[in-house]
Amino acid sequence: MSVLVLADHDLGVLSPATARIVSAASTLGPVDLLVVADDAAAIAQSAASLSGVDKVLTLKGYLVADSLATQLSTLAVRYHYVVASAGSVGKDVVPRLAATLDLMPVTDVVKILGPTSFERPIYAGNAVQTVTDTQDKHLLTLRASAFRPAAGGNAAPIEALDGSVQAVARLLSSDRTESDTADLATAQIVVGGGIALGSAENFQLVENLAKKLGAAVGATRAAVDAGYAPNDWQVGQTGKIIAPDLYIAIGISGALQHLAGIQGAKKIVAINTDPEAPLVKLADIALIGDLFEIIPQLTAELDRLGVKR
Repeated sequence: MSVLVLADHDLGVLSPATARIVSAASTLGPVDLLVVADDAAAIAQSAASLSGVDKVLTLKGYLVADSLATQLSTLAVRYHYVVASAGSVGKDVVPRLAATLDLMPVTDVVKILGPTSFERPIYAGNAVQTVTDTQDKHLLTLRASAFRPAAGGNAAPIEALDGSVQAVARLLSSDRTESDTADLATAQIVVGGGIALGSAENFQLVENLAKKLGAAVGATRAAVDAGYAPNDWQVGQTGKIIAPDLYIAIGISGALQHLAGIQGAKKIVAINTDPEAPLVKLADIALIGDLFEIIPQLTAELDRLGVKR
């Protein structure tokens, strides 16, 4: 069974999510990794080092869905599986590709049970659906945070494909949130804050703690709507889905849409004044008290112990 994986990248750097997608896809068969970029050289070198990659294919162009789906429909003839992450690019490209090839995609997969059997969350993560795909060719999007990353040390060959991706759409500009914290979708530790922080200035308590722990910063939809945190920090059903080893939830009650985004977390620590809050009941460890007292004490203790990641 041959597999084609579409690589995610940004600013000339291979996305950490791609290593996780490769790790999962390699259980289905040998993986060819497709890098579509205006200058793919550095990205392809990183991609070639991933364990499980049989070959890296490069194609000149941009990750724009309208034309990329056309290119993938041509390449898909050679493969049993076409796989992308369940991120913004994958969510845009794979449905277009499915329509072109007249296939049913299986989206947001969190577990691969076998060559034709997959698990995916439904009802905002409150249930898990097992999907059996009996088609000859399979189109999948995988939730990167649900899988471990592939190791490095490989030296797969790199092959440049003829042609280029010609898109009707054109990228005019991009607005970015500058941050030196870890990638939220694939971070091992995430520190999240809620509306209880009260202001954008107070939300810096969350950011400071995250920096001490080398963690990514997350936020609830209410905190984002209130302007305490940028949109790309939102965790939940309408934000990013995370699966860190440790999630520290500060001042978060646990609305259903937020819980849907953190169900993959291995350990949850909740800091809240309300012992009856849904997230407190779900947490492995709960600290009941005023976050404005607990967080400075916690940060000071980390400083005293010299903890820094």
